[in-house]
Amino acid sequence: MNMSLSDVTRTVQLISGHLMPIIGLGTYKMHGYEVLYRSVDAALVEGYRSFDTAAVYRNEADLGKVFKELLPKYNLRRKDIFIITKLGPGDHGKGKAMAACLASLERLDCLYLDLYLIHWPGAQTLLQDDHRQKQLRKESWLDMEEAQRQGKIRSLGVSNYMPRHIEELISYSNVRPSVLQIEYHPHLIQNEVKEVCDKYGIHLQAYSSLGTSSHHNKLLINPTIVEIARQLKKSPAQILLRWAIQQGVGIIPKSVNPVHIKENMDIFSFSIPSDQMLKIANLDNQTHYCWNPASII
Repeated sequence: MNMSLSDVTRTVQLISGHLMPIIGLGTYKMHGYEVLYRSVDAALVEGYRSFDTAAVYRNEADLGKVFKELLPKYNLRRKDIFIITKLGPGDHGKGKAMAACLASLERLDCLYLDLYLIHWPGAQTLLQDDHRQKQLRKESWLDMEEAQRQGKIRSLGVSNYMPRHIEELISYSNVRPSVLQIEYHPHLIQNEVKEVCDKYGIHLQAYSSLGTSSHHNKLLINPTIVEIARQLKKSPAQILLRWAIQQGVGIIPKSVNPVHIKENMDIFSFSIPSDQMLKIANLDNQTHYCWNPASII
């Protein structure tokens, strides 16, 4: 589904009833108080109100300190920002997931999480095809539902779940996931994942929207993307981010560069014509630049 410029809003309503900004600042590999302070400061200036972290990023405590210092600077309160964090693969299981959630809250120094995700469908200690994986992630989800009942979490979700993982979750959950966060970009258009999200009213949120790889960023230098950027007088990054939100897909681009942070937010002032959207879609070659959860039972 391609949305016109007027259809794209800056927030999405989750099935939990809560509103979430369609763009957030990713903080993967951001380490150290000073780095986080500069990045969040620049983001708040540009209007970012959603911030994505995870227990395994090991930056929750510094992020919590940064929020305490920066929110008053911009006359903002806790309720004005949307905090996303995630249950680590080493914390799956009954009791462990609840404890991990509470530990994240303590590190972030806040009373509730706006969105808490299961980071990975597999438990760290088990083989990928071990059937105990299913039981452990079920126990984790039920712990998260309890944390939500206690007011610790506003919305629940998952990350890196494949369609079969989602269907399995739907079969036992009392609360449907509001969000699925997954790798999604023109080199990896996950149509089946998008379809199952649409089926259950789950918001699809993309990570690695720019096609990040450990070597270099292949999408940013892709000739088709570069040419469309030239024609629309935008940067390749802006084209890739706009391509996602024009389909109603959320984004969490990470940057420590204030210029890029500003640029990444400027994706609501233009739209990509449908013929160019099609050209971008034709770049799909099912390349994972991050983790592939397909082998988790």
